[in-house]
Amino acid sequence: MKFIYELFSLDGKVAIVTGGTGVLGSAMAEGLALAGAKVGVLGRRQSAARQVVEAIRAENGEAMPLKADVLNEAQLQKARERVLKQWGKIDLLINAAGGNMPGATITPDETVFNLHIEDFRKVVDLNLLGTVLPTQVFGRSIADNGKGVIINISSMAASRAITRVLGYSTSKAAIDNYTRWMATEMALKFGEGIRVNAIAPGFFIGEQNRRLLTEEDGSLTPRGQTIIKNTPMQRFGQPHELLGTLLWLCSDASNFVTGIVVPVDGGFSAFSGV
Repeated sequence: MKFIYELFSLDGKVAIVTGGTGVLGSAMAEGLALAGAKVGVLGRRQSAARQVVEAIRAENGEAMPLKADVLNEAQLQKARERVLKQWGKIDLLINAAGGNMPGATITPDETVFNLHIEDFRKVVDLNLLGTVLPTQVFGRSIADNGKGVIINISSMAASRAITRVLGYSTSKAAIDNYTRWMATEMALKFGEGIRVNAIAPGFFIGEQNRRLLTEEDGSLTPRGQTIIKNTPMQRFGQPHELLGTLLWLCSDASNFVTGIVVPVDGGFSAFSGV
């Protein structure tokens, strides 16, 4: 039996983190590097990717910035070739790119009939196709290895009817199904060495939702208050609190785990509100 350190170690692994310049994506990229992985930090802004890489290198980790849009197959392929040329393989893919936009939400003064279909389509494309396409591009290298891990990012909005965020909820619900489908596909056709799982974060404050959840003085908005009221731990999550689950799912410690969605949510998904 392996020692605990060996079970959780990612020494020698090569990881790609899409959305690696975001609050959660950058934390995951840094966590993977601290666990021993070489990390490709992928984002649309080269300067932001470089900043994350510099932070990783400051901790003696190994990383490279990768400029690519998750909806642009040619850019993704170029990024893959760069990684393969420098590091020779890809073991881990973290699909952390995603987001929302105002036109795909329903405000309290609107109904579903006010939905902007074009914005809805953009949000679905970003969250769903922005996971499927990188999986096709980088997942092919993982399949060629016969061993590796793909981690998708779901949401509390996937399993609960959370008001307003129609486009985001719909696309994240699709991620849950896609995760189970891909886990089955990869195991049956490419072997037990390839696993696909998802992490469903609870409520974490990032740049996209900061003003939705907190006022400029840091106090909670009414929506922020409602979320905290329905989170048994009575607080928002911290990005580093995703790392334990991430490292477990990426490491040999979870070798018999595939097709699951793990909530990291302070109890939000367990609480009935009464």
